[in-house]
Amino acid sequence: MSIVSMFPHAPGRTVRRAGVVGVLTLTAALALAGPAFAHAEVEADTAQALAENVTLSFVSEAESAEAGFTEMRVVLPEGIAPGDVTLVDGPKGWKFKATSDGYTLGGPKLAVGTDAEYRIKVRQLPDAEEIAFKTVETYSDGEISRWIELPGGGAEPEQPAPVLKLKAAAPGATPVNPGPTTTGTATPSATGSTPAADASDDATPVADEEETKEKAGKEEKAEKEKEEGGSSAGLLVGGAVVALAVLGGGAWWLARRRSAAADA
Repeated sequence: MSIVSMFPHAPGRTVRRAGVVGVLTLTAALALAGPAFAHAEVEADTAQALAENVTLSFVSEAESAEAGFTEMRVVLPEGIAPGDVTLVDGPKGWKFKATSDGYTLGGPKLAVGTDAEYRIKVRQLPDAEEIAFKTVETYSDGEISRWIELPGGGAEPEQPAPVLKLKAAAPGATPVNPGPTTTGTATPSATGSTPAADASDDATPVADEEETKEKAGKEEKAEKEKEEGGSSAGLLVGGAVVALAVLGGGAWWLARRRSAAADA
């Protein structure tokens, strides 16, 4: 008797069990690997530390079945200033605006299911092994997706930020002078605020000097009026004394004349 005839159902049962185990294993693997497929990604034409004039390409995959993208809000990694970033191209009608820590790019809503793709140029990449661009996506119905989580702790983040891995800097590469940390009309630049501060500092002594002059003029006027008032009072008193003297002398002369007339 052959082994197959002794266990007629063994091969089929083994195959079925193997198939179930394989499906469960594949499902578990996909579940664990799912978060690693970022819905916001970034690539570079030169992914190297300290590389200059690098073009970065971003793709945000559409997830909503009812609304389209209207805006991307990105926080730049340390070492890249908002003033060092310019827009190369993006969705039609979308406007680029620098913020205090990154930039926004938005405009008319994209068609439902359309990915948001755009490119920016960076003056220079920082000296790092990898850099992350935290991204907040806004849909036309107000829904917001935040791809801002950073890898760490061994576990893959559920909503990972786009991360760009960089090769080591080329020999002799050095950082260029940093650009302004902030651009745009809403936030004044450092160079724009300095003259205003200087102007206000200069205005204070001028105001004090004018106030001092005005005060001195008032005091001088008051003193002059006081002196004039004193002179007028003196003249009045002097006149009164003279008048009294004249009256007194006249009375004395009149009294003496009457006395002389009586004696005669």
